Amino acid sequence: MSSLWKHYTDGKWGMHIILFWSIVTIGIIIERALYLYGSSINKDVFLATMQKCILAGDVAKAVKMCSAANAPLARIVQAGLVKVNRPDEEVQAAMDEAALREIPKLAKRTSYLALLANLAMLTGLLGTVSGLIASFGAVAGESVDASQKARILAEGISEAMNCTAFGLIVALLGLIGFAVLNGKTQQLEDDINEASVQVLNLVVTNRQKVNLSGMPQAA
Repeated sequence: MSSLWKHYTDGKWGMHIILFWSIVTIGIIIERALYLYGSSINKDVFLATMQKCILAGDVAKAVKMCSAANAPLARIVQAGLVKVNRPDEEVQAAMDEAALREIPKLAKRTSYLALLANLAMLTGLLGTVSGLIASFGAVAGESVDASQKARILAEGISEAMNCTAFGLIVALLGLIGFAVLNGKTQQLEDDINEASVQVLNLVVTNRQKVNLSGMPQAA
């Protein structure tokens, strides 16, 4: 820990800015991971359950199961099922409207991770340039005592290298987080598109089996 603190202090002012980017990056990664993985449900099991309920005509049970799932996919399907007593176009429109509300929430803030990775790397580069300027200034400066030149040169190089390392570490963290979370977002969006189409087709092709008892009457 003392060694880490020494590296941090040797990096001087640039380390404070990079530390801020790292805190924001980690915060976004944790918040997005909790939301995305908490919003994930087993698509195949969900579709099998919906198919069983719809083929049995028990749409009310399907709606209750969607409500209990509390996931974007389930809420989108539920929006269509509560309109099952309306024309096919209205069922589709209800699901599309719910998708427009839910899908943007999946990608929210994830794109900032790529920006933060670049900011951390550029801040590290700026700290590197600052350290090198101080080093070369010490070597070239005639007013600097010869006995102090070696110390100032070492401090400048240390500042440059520590800022570079810390900036790259935070940049790598941000890019890895972006890749993982973006992949999870794409998976959830694909599941939503596939499941909503399959449920809509089930409703359309099995309308004669649907039992509307216990269903709210759509306006």
